[in-house]
Amino acid sequence: MRAVWITDIHLDVLSESACSGFFESIASQRPDEVFLTGDISVAPSLLAHLRAMADAIQAPIYFVLGNHDFYHGSIATVRKAVSECSRSHALLQYLPEVGVVPLTKSTALVGHDGWGDGRYGDYARSSVRLSDHVLIEELTGLTHSQLRQQLRHLGNEATAYLRKTLRKALDQFRRVIVLTHVPPFKEACWYQGQVGNDEWLPFFACQAVGDLLRNLMEKRPEQQLDVYCGHTHNPGTAHILPNLKVFTGEAEYGAPQINKVIEVD
Repeated sequence: MRAVWITDIHLDVLSESACSGFFESIASQRPDEVFLTGDISVAPSLLAHLRAMADAIQAPIYFVLGNHDFYHGSIATVRKAVSECSRSHALLQYLPEVGVVPLTKSTALVGHDGWGDGRYGDYARSSVRLSDHVLIEELTGLTHSQLRQQLRHLGNEATAYLRKTLRKALDQFRRVIVLTHVPPFKEACWYQGQVGNDEWLPFFACQAVGDLLRNLMEKRPEQQLDVYCGHTHNPGTAHILPNLKVFTGEAEYGAPQINKVIEVD
């Protein structure tokens, strides 16, 4: 089974012809599946871009959403619309909607959007303010304390979903691949070859999900978990445990790329 992994493609900043050219480059790899780890577009154009991609590639696209996908909209509304689209479009598979996906006899796929949950780094002293905090309905107009509470809620939501879904997958498959947008460990939050600093880590890594993954895999040393994520636009591989590896994808606005071709046995 051959999968093409892409992340942080930001189709909203591309012309229609540039989008078409990128889709053609993916299709030329003749993938059995596409893995897409978020920041696809922005809310008003997200569904149109997803459908155009599926029409061009003609292969199942398993995806999660990133923070940019909710810009000029709300998390709840976008997730609802994407879930409805996923139920009606055979090639567009939103992972929080579809659950455990068997890829081969030994490997399954699961995923969730995730979120920078404010736990890593030093949230209290951080002066970082993201466009998220003015362009996403649920994060707009909050005090510093209220925003921290909301970020933790979003991280906890991802963790609760993955706890249930991952346990189910690990009970049936030797290897599981996880797609998420936000790195689940600070060691996977890359910036120019280094781990992000305490100013940025609260918004660029999800400790709640990371703690869950580490706990699950420490108890299952005979199984393998591979995580694919994006968000930082900087590449790197973090070896968290002998059986837990995290790949963070490179990205550049206006120049989407294929991050990796994955051969799944």
